[in-house]
Parts: sequence; structure tokens; C-alpha cells
Amino acid sequence: MRLRVLLFAELRERAGWQERWLEITGTTTPLQLWSTIASELGAESLLPERIRIAVNQQFANPTVGLTDGDEVAFLPPISGG
Repeated sequence: MRLRVLLFAELRERAGWQERWLEITGTTTPLQLWSTIASELGAESLLPERIRIAVNQQFANPTVGLTDGDEVAFLPPISGG
């Protein structure tokens, strides 16, 4: 399955990329996807509670099943003014 992964704010800065297409074998969830990219971010493989997930531009549960072509965004808290 092919998934479009988006990172925002500090996650984008830490990874050095904002958007990437990933090929995943079998079924997966955003939680499992996080575990796959966590090492690139220098992050724990467990998803921090403060990170929000959106699947196809709708906030979603980290354990929702993903399907081919889904867009998964990881959004840390953003501050500013």
C-alpha cells in the first residue's frame, strides 16, 4: 500500500522533509506508521500524546486502519501569534 505522509512544524524541521510517499506492506495504522518514521525524527517509537493525527484531512484515532492512497498527517502543538 502507498501512503502520503505529511509532517508539520517541529516534526518537519527534525526530519528534514515535509511530504513523503511510503510503500507499506500489509495493513497498518497511523500508530504503526509513526513507529516506522520515528527514528528519522529522533523520536520515541511510541506516539507522544501531544501529536495529533489527521487521515485524509480529518482528525483520526491513531489506531484507525489505513488504506492505499491515504494521506496521514502528524501535527505537533503549534504556538505563535
